Amino acid sequence: MQKILSGTQVKELDATHVKLSCQSSYELMESASQAFVDWFLTQSFSTDCPVQIAVGKGNNGGDGLAIARLLSAHSFSVSILKCFDSAEGMSPDAKLNLERVPKSIPLMELGNWAFSPQGILIDAFLGIGLTGPLRPNAGTIIQKLNEYQGTVISIDVPSGLPSDEVSVGEAVNADFTISFEFPKLSLVMPEHAGYVGELIVLKIGVLGEAYEKLETSFYYMQAQDIPPLHKVFNRFSYKGEMGKVLLIGGSPGKMGALVLCARSALRTGSGLVTCHMEDSERFIIQTAVPEAMASWGLIPNPEIYDAVGIGPGWGTENRVRMFRQFLQDYRNPIVVDADALNILAKNRDLIPLVPKNSVLTPHIGEFSRLVGSSPNHLDRLDKARKFAVENELIVVLKGANTVISLPHGKQVVNSSGTKYMATGGSGDVLTGMITAYLGMGYSPENAALCGVYHHGLAGEIASQSKRRSLIASDIIEAIPETYIRLSIS
Repeated sequence: MQKILSGTQVKELDATHVKLSCQSSYELMESASQAFVDWFLTQSFSTDCPVQIAVGKGNNGGDGLAIARLLSAHSFSVSILKCFDSAEGMSPDAKLNLERVPKSIPLMELGNWAFSPQGILIDAFLGIGLTGPLRPNAGTIIQKLNEYQGTVISIDVPSGLPSDEVSVGEAVNADFTISFEFPKLSLVMPEHAGYVGELIVLKIGVLGEAYEKLETSFYYMQAQDIPPLHKVFNRFSYKGEMGKVLLIGGSPGKMGALVLCARSALRTGSGLVTCHMEDSERFIIQTAVPEAMASWGLIPNPEIYDAVGIGPGWGTENRVRMFRQFLQDYRNPIVVDADALNILAKNRDLIPLVPKNSVLTPHIGEFSRLVGSSPNHLDRLDKARKFAVENELIVVLKGANTVISLPHGKQVVNSSGTKYMATGGSGDVLTGMITAYLGMGYSPENAALCGVYHHGLAGEIASQSKRRSLIASDIIEAIPETYIRLSIS
């Protein structure tokens, strides 16, 4: 799993890579620039479309200058917008790339900028080394860049955004942000969504050994990380081995949540699913999900189940006594969602009763009720990490980049998913998926990681044809395709 390093660690990473690989820093910059151009050429941008590249004095500007040269070689009409008056103080690699710019590429001085009315602007002004408030002239340049009417692509981070903090200042509003090796932490903050646009992460060949001595609590989960986490079943596997799970939830008017949860658990691979609800609602489950069984009243012998998910559509009225009794009777890790989380928030004495390594799946509102409000997402992630460590629980903080906080302090940022998953019932689907993996005998950590990634990937697959029409049931129907995409048998 890819480490997410701080901006200050990136310089150390690059230096270690250069030492281990015998590749020069200039050659590493060339690799990054070539990776950008390779991606750019997949986007079907016409060579008739003018490309303007805003470059600064640092290595980010060096990337931009190299990209100008490479795109020019592909017959693009390129011009360079200099964000500095003189070459004095340029980074050595940026200066070398400035010297290598072909004479055919115009260099437009800061006071003489003229934007093309349409086209592409590549933002290579300020990179990850930014700390503290912007200099006045930098703020003026960013305001000017934001006047551009065409497509804006930022390199590594939109100019003006710090790499590791939540910004409240001026920054470039990008349509795409191309980050190298891993997403900088600020790029996954919801406060920065309007600046970042679509996030693309490109590998540039940095050696894995270069990361070894660099400490971080943040990791980035991608497709290649998932297959090794899955259990392998054989032709003699039977439904009992695939997991006997209990889903507790549903109430009058909210049975849809339990229906979605049950259907997603079955589609994920659960062998046997039982839904526990009020007596009056049992016919809904047995009609809507004929593959599931139903129970009601008290929860007898909960220990017979391999995994339990609790909360979707459950309501909070008159549930505390049942929840407390269940927590006293069942000591294996469980999945806690929705109203079960709201009950914990109002009855904090129940939190110590939640079995260790259980998976809690709050959205931001539920998390705030449970742990407390936060001024920004970075503070929220810090609270999530502390809550997970102190209570020995796994916290899945749902969002555009869901973050899984583990009991040993590691926090994993998910890369799968799409904005079209912001629809009612999407979280109920995730609860069913994680519970299914837990029931199959996955460790709680692997159940959470696999559930979150497959859930996001299913959303991506479903959204390809549905777009903003996507509903939670579409995510469920796309779950089988996620196994095919990841070559999971």
